[in-house]
Amino acid sequence: MGPEASVQSGEAVSSGDTEMFKVVSSSRISLTIVEQVKVLIRQGRLTPGDRLPSERDLCERFGVSRFTVREALRMLEAGGLVEIKVGAKGGAFVTTPSSARMGEGLADLLNLSPMTASNVTEARQIFELGIVPMVVDRATDEDIAALRAMLESHQAALRRGEYDMSMSADFHVRVAACTHNPAIEMLVQSFHRPLLMSLLQAKVLAPLMGPRGVREHVEFIAAIANRDAMTGRHGP
Repeated sequence: MGPEASVQSGEAVSSGDTEMFKVVSSSRISLTIVEQVKVLIRQGRLTPGDRLPSERDLCERFGVSRFTVREALRMLEAGGLVEIKVGAKGGAFVTTPSSARMGEGLADLLNLSPMTASNVTEARQIFELGIVPMVVDRATDEDIAALRAMLESHQAALRRGEYDMSMSADFHVRVAACTHNPAIEMLVQSFHRPLLMSLLQAKVLAPLMGPRGVREHVEFIAAIANRDAMTGRHGP
């Protein structure tokens, strides 16, 4: 980060740094402000923990109304880029978007696109088979215990006649977490709703999909525990 943008975590950007923000002239002013802040974050001139200047200061720097600044801050907050805190030490603080927050945006794109359940099923099978070696190699004892506990609750639900495919989707998400790769976790979390759509279609085509899926999950967990990638490649 350059010397002109050096700020300590939690401290507001210096009001004297007039070169950081530029006056806005656009029909979509709030979006332009958001883009400027994103650029500053990408450049490292704004980092997690930095506090943005006050609303009044931002109004002067951008040459816009307070309403426009507040709209831009709401958009940044919705995108997980800033956190708005109230009180004497409040303000807009730069944050690091979580995988869950980023996944929500990707999930919206997936759910609004013209995909069929069959499209999702093909993608799911390719992706899940691809991460099996990583899951088998990286899953910890705690991961395996968590999968077994989840499976026990699913088996109990099956006996009660209360098992539904959302439980299977949850299992797939938890398996992805065993990779300990945040990018993979984000992708699978964002794929949760399309994944559920795929599993529901599979159940319609094969009514015994639920019980069979639970049995396959038992075998898959055993393969992970035995570090057997070949058996695990049959998939969860």
